[in-house]
Amino acid sequence: MEALTIDIVRTDATHPDFQELVKFLDADLAIRDGEDHDFYHQFNSIESLKNVVVIFHNKVAVACGAFKPYDSTTIEIKRMYTQVQSRGSGFAQMALGEVEKWAAELGYLSALLETGIKQPEAIALYRKLGYHLRANYGPYAGLKTSLCFEKKWNHDR
Repeated sequence: MEALTIDIVRTDATHPDFQELVKFLDADLAIRDGEDHDFYHQFNSIESLKNVVVIFHNKVAVACGAFKPYDSTTIEIKRMYTQVQSRGSGFAQMALGEVEKWAAELGYLSALLETGIKQPEAIALYRKLGYHLRANYGPYAGLKTSLCFEKKWNHDR
């Protein structure tokens, strides 16, 4: 019997497996967001993402996450997704943990993120991993369909 393998790859937005996962993410969000999808989609371009994590389970891409600088000490987490059939296996937690680790290695001290109120799995994950609700920031300010979270970490992780 073959052993299960998990690989965590740091890459950028040009990685084809990341691009494929983002297609699934966008399809899922189009359903969840409904008429609000086009508004949110404008903030989710991947072209400029230089810090992308892809999780592979037995050589199959199952989850991803990314970040971009928000300011000199804070990142914004983007494009978190786990394949439907792989949910509940800890892959999202793995991806987010690697994103945080990478950002900390680069000297960032905290993270911000936005998620929709129609994404209960994401909300539960962020709360479980120490993210706290904060006032909606930037383009999400005043939006009732958005929830924004933040987390600060010890730079010496």
